[in-house]
Amino acid sequence: MVDCLRQATKNKVRRYQIVTTSLLRVRLRAPLRLGIKRGPFISVLWSVACVACGPRASADKAQADMAIFKREATTENLVDRGRAFAAVGDNTRAEDYLAAALDQGAEARDVLPLLLQVCVQTGRYRSAIQHGENQLRKHPGDLRTRFVVGTLYGAIGDTVNAKTHLDSVVVARPDDAHAHYARAVVARDGDSDSVTADRHFREYLRLEPDGVHAEEARAALLKRMP
Repeated sequence: MVDCLRQATKNKVRRYQIVTTSLLRVRLRAPLRLGIKRGPFISVLWSVACVACGPRASADKAQADMAIFKREATTENLVDRGRAFAAVGDNTRAEDYLAAALDQGAEARDVLPLLLQVCVQTGRYRSAIQHGENQLRKHPGDLRTRFVVGTLYGAIGDTVNAKTHLDSVVVARPDDAHAHYARAVVARDGDSDSVTADRHFREYLRLEPDGVHAEEARAALLKRMP
């Protein structure tokens, strides 16, 4: 019985993570403009790529070179570096450079969606939440980021914070279909609260009767809609 419950919990978390990925594709649409400017950074990128094959000295040099770039680069250059690392699939270093750009004053509306995207792509939900919360402390009215953070809290099983953030979005934007859907999923999968889930699924269907989640929403209703 215990094993069955554990497996059911794992399945529920996995299902919510799939839902999270689907929702975030809608909200995190910052294009990856991955054109790489020529210059000293190319040698740094090359040295980083060779770390796995080279001796320890090469790894130390790559880290030292990157530290120099972080100290000397402008916010624009840091963002370019972040995009470049994302282009070669190094999302960890992409996160590092994009976060550094934000710390140096880069526009959050331009950088944060990409930063959250590289975190989500590697399943670093907690790291994405931290970056999002940093933005919300400065700009509590940023509903787009609040939606993403709330959805990510749901993905890691923190339904309390998920509900807090998503409820704020729903109150501020009652006609946001995706916010209602995300809130319904948290209620259904996180709290086993079928009544609250039913209410938000109905709002989703009212706003997007033919939306991508319409079939799932109708199937979850306590009573079929006419």
